[in-house]
Amino acid sequence: MASVETAAEHERILREIESTDTNCIGPTLRSVYDGQEHGLFMEKLDARIRNHDREIEKMCNHHFQGFVDSITELLKVRGEAQKLKSQVTETNRCLQDDGKELISSMEELSQCRVQQRNIASTIDKLSHCLPVLEMYSRLQEQMRATRYYPALRTLEQLEQTCLPRVGQYRFCSIMAENIPKLRTQIRDTAMTQLRDFLESIRKHSDKIGETAMKQAQLQRSLDSSVALQPRALIGRRNRKEAMAAGMGTESDGHGGSPVSEQDSGILDVEDEEEDEEVPGAQDLVDFSPVYRCLHIYTVLGLRDTFENYYRKQRRKQARLVLQPHSNMHETLEGYRRYFNQIVGFFVVEDHVLHTTQGLVNRAYVEELWELALSKIVAALRTHSSYCDDPDLVLDLKNLIVLFADTLQGFGFPVSQLFDMLLEIREQYGEILLKRWNITFRQVLDQDNYSPIPVSTEQEYRQYTSQFPLQDPELEKLPFPKKLPFSEFVPKVYCQLKEFIYACLKYSEDLHLSSTEIDDMIRKSTNLLLTRTLSHCLQYAIKKKNVGLAELVQVIINTTHLEQSCHFLEEFITNITNVPPDTANATKLYGTSTFKDARHAAEAEIYTNLNAKIDQFLQLADYDWTAAPQGGENLGASDYLIDLITFLRSTFTVFTNLPGTPVDHATLPGKVAQTACMSTCKHISTSLMQLLLDPEVRQISMGALHQLNTDVRECESFARAGPVAGFQGDTLLLAFSDLRQLLDLFTQWDWSTYLADYGKPTCKYLRVNPHAALALLEKLFKP
Repeated sequence: MASVETAAEHERILREIESTDTNCIGPTLRSVYDGQEHGLFMEKLDARIRNHDREIEKMCNHHFQGFVDSITELLKVRGEAQKLKSQVTETNRCLQDDGKELISSMEELSQCRVQQRNIASTIDKLSHCLPVLEMYSRLQEQMRATRYYPALRTLEQLEQTCLPRVGQYRFCSIMAENIPKLRTQIRDTAMTQLRDFLESIRKHSDKIGETAMKQAQLQRSLDSSVALQPRALIGRRNRKEAMAAGMGTESDGHGGSPVSEQDSGILDVEDEEEDEEVPGAQDLVDFSPVYRCLHIYTVLGLRDTFENYYRKQRRKQARLVLQPHSNMHETLEGYRRYFNQIVGFFVVEDHVLHTTQGLVNRAYVEELWELALSKIVAALRTHSSYCDDPDLVLDLKNLIVLFADTLQGFGFPVSQLFDMLLEIREQYGEILLKRWNITFRQVLDQDNYSPIPVSTEQEYRQYTSQFPLQDPELEKLPFPKKLPFSEFVPKVYCQLKEFIYACLKYSEDLHLSSTEIDDMIRKSTNLLLTRTLSHCLQYAIKKKNVGLAELVQVIINTTHLEQSCHFLEEFITNITNVPPDTANATKLYGTSTFKDARHAAEAEIYTNLNAKIDQFLQLADYDWTAAPQGGENLGASDYLIDLITFLRSTFTVFTNLPGTPVDHATLPGKVAQTACMSTCKHISTSLMQLLLDPEVRQISMGALHQLNTDVRECESFARAGPVAGFQGDTLLLAFSDLRQLLDLFTQWDWSTYLADYGKPTCKYLRVNPHAALALLEKLFKP
């Protein structure tokens, strides 16, 4: 059984070897070598090989004749093949010779086709590249022409549209690399121009403001008929149309070398035709650097950065503009430059506000204006306080009003400025009072205190035009004649009107009602009358070496000035159109002022007369122990005779008695009477004091008779009536005390005195018992 299985296995292996690819018989052979019947298998393999050899031999023998026939035919074919080969070779040679020219042409044609394809490709590529190159060339032209905003738009189109279509060419890469650099260059150049613009408008803001204020001034003069309308309603275009003359002046006044747009942003204003619109102040400025930079930064996506930068720089410039010079208060030009710069600054900001979308907004401009307004008001309060020239204060007020009107025309609130002007009005009033104090003192010092002589009608009308003199009797007198007052009266009256005019000038254009203006003028005039003029009159009255004639003239002058007060009232009413009987209207205090001055002059006259009497009395040299002299030939003392002579001449001159030349002022009747009574009382009192002087320890009857004689002389003077107007012996009452005392002693009428003592009808009712007792002691003192 084992041999049969082995034989079957070997048979299977042989069939497998015969039918299997030689590449796959390795495992089969391995199984043979792995077994124990290797030799047996080799025998079987040899036997199989011999079988196949016998089969091959049989097959070859079967087909040998056919093989021989095939060889024979093959040999025949070979000869034919040689002939065919020769023919083909010849044909090929002929064909090659004939095809060389065709091949050359085909090669040329092929090259032309390649060139044609290359040209078409080149044209196609160039058709894509040329727009890029043209756009890049246009970009370069725009850069050279500094048209940066179009250049930026071109750059954006080039980057986003054109370059992506072209592909990756070397020049495209270079362009793509240059695009950020060009953007940076455009941004930096635009920013540089903006900085130049900001620096230029900072330098030229005074020129811009000056033009705007000239326009506002001319507009105000042209609109004087409608001055009460709000200036804020006046359109900017209307202001431009009304400013032709002002702009012509501006152009002539500042004609210099032209300034380029890039250098300053300030445009020259050429002379315009009369029928053309004259550019406004904001049209003097070329704002293209601002617009250009704004558009560029907007395209670059940096608008917020630009807005912050612009506002920050303008805030810095605002602080510089609002900082006044330390000597600004010295001249009006200093204030003018200060206001011009501020107006120029806000004209620019207002134009930027209305011509850009959001670069500056209303809140930003209002914030800047609030800052500016507070600093302006503070600066003006400080610097105006240094000013002591009313003309400069008035010019400053007019300049502030023009400044306020100009900015109000651009929509800025200016009520604080007008409130501040009302504050400065008080300071202006004080400065006016100081100036008029000097003026009044000069008038008083230069006055000759004599009635004004007039020789002709023209001179008379000249003085009456200066002062409202109404004296029909004086007008009837022939020339030459004299006005009752001195030069002081018309000069003071004219100065009062000048002061009122000065107050009125300040109140103009302050948007005050007529009642407010009238009240302001009346209050200021009252201060001038009650404080300044009153002090000056007191100064003139109280100063040393003022004679009685001068005091009399002062009384007459103040009387006429007092009478002219209602003319001042009418004068104020005429210029303010406010009736004096208006409710709560302030009344002038001129009447009381001149009354007080007149009373002071009257008191000074009384004082001076008494002082003169004292000087005479100092010359009294009584011999209090003189022996009695017989007879009635006892004469008055020399000093008293001189005193009575002085008094007679003085009162004769003052009262202008008949026969006296009219070369001087005359006292009013009541004043003369009071002065005469005061003089007599002072003489009586002084003589009584001499008689009762404690230093006089002893008096004789002779001395009493001499004093009695002197008193009789005084009574004779009083009885003669040195001043008209006294009733009966009223003037003698001044000596009644002394007279009764002397009669009591000289007549030695003690029995009557003692009998009637205490009765209302007593003869010696005015004798003071103490005085009588003291005199008795002196009379009987050993």
